[in-house]
Amino acid sequence: MSALLADTTGPDLSLLRAINGLAKASPVWLDSLVSWIGEYGILIGLAALCATGWLQARRRPDAPVAIAGMIWVPLSVAITEVANIPISAIVNRPRPFVDHPDLDVLVQGKAGTLSFVSDHSAMSMGVAVALFLVNKRLGMIAGSLALLQGFCRMFMGVHYPTDVIGGFALATAVVLLLAPIAMAVLVPLCHSLSRTAIAPLLTARQGGDRATGRGQGGGSGRRRGSEGRRRGRGRGSRSEDQGRDSDLAA
Repeated sequence: MSALLADTTGPDLSLLRAINGLAKASPVWLDSLVSWIGEYGILIGLAALCATGWLQARRRPDAPVAIAGMIWVPLSVAITEVANIPISAIVNRPRPFVDHPDLDVLVQGKAGTLSFVSDHSAMSMGVAVALFLVNKRLGMIAGSLALLQGFCRMFMGVHYPTDVIGGFALATAVVLLLAPIAMAVLVPLCHSLSRTAIAPLLTARQGGDRATGRGQGGGSGRRRGSEGRRRGRGRGSRSEDQGRDSDLAA
């Protein structure tokens, strides 16, 4: 694998040059926008999706299980990044612009770092796959952002296509292979935490249901009170009638 990735020519380079060539033909403002999106913007968007997923998970009937899935999202990304450290060292692939200075590089400070696998692509796809396991709609949105992330990294001239594909594959493998083990630990943990003082972080209180219950309880109490008063008046009337009957009998 290392020898295969050491070859930075052929289709890998051709596709990179085709995508990076769009940057050469684009106005400066568009290059700057794509660079910011590819470096920071998509990661911020993914963080917002995770926050939304957390809030929605708290309102689900299976909130502790859903929250366990949401906790797995950042944990899986962290494990992916740790797993990438030895992979990058073994492959030892320089950035594409090091071997091919004709590329248009839109961000600086990457020359001393390794190219395979793409950290940004791995993080983005890791969030997308893990989030999809909890919330399919948010996961699909995150998946679209992950694909855009891969395109941006090539547009910026800092990764080969195989760097991006490798990042996607690594993140997907980590999330799916380790998810059963992670959930076996996180689900019982979240169930236990839902009975502690931090329960509001895991489950949303059903205030409307309790208010409805109080309203129904209050209404039932009032009805029971009214029925009691009517029965009381009925017993009083019968007692008075019995008293009149006694008086008449006398």
